[in-house]
Amino acid sequence: MEERSAGAIVFHDGTEGRRYLLLRYPAGHWDFPKGNIERGEQINDTVAREIFEETGLRNISRVGEFKKRIEYFYHRGGKKVHKEVTFFLIKSTEDGVRISHEHQDFGWFKLGDAMKMVTYSNSKRALAEAAKFLETMSTGLGPRA
Repeated sequence: MEERSAGAIVFHDGTEGRRYLLLRYPAGHWDFPKGNIERGEQINDTVAREIFEETGLRNISRVGEFKKRIEYFYHRGGKKVHKEVTFFLIKSTEDGVRISHEHQDFGWFKLGDAMKMVTYSNSKRALAEAAKFLETMSTGLGPRA
């Protein structure tokens, strides 16, 4: 089976500096907002819908052309599922989160803390790449948002 999802590495620049949003899923892992791409839906629409459904955040914008695709396998109903998730880098101008029934907790974390909290290595790599992308943008060595 094949499954395609889209999600976001969401950050907020506030008085305490840059923070990254993580959600705790019922299985206990910490990860980014994401969900399945619905039939006929454009990937950007999936990202905005999932962020709103899972966090209540509306004031968001995509940052640059950052895109990170990860793949993994899991089992559902005795069948092996190949899942591909495309993550975008999203800036939120608000930090008031209202998590959905799909999650148990959330947090805004500094990069170092977020790297410790994120459960899966492919998500850690995506976060590290997103942070590096933001750094190159702020130093003028990369594309601007």
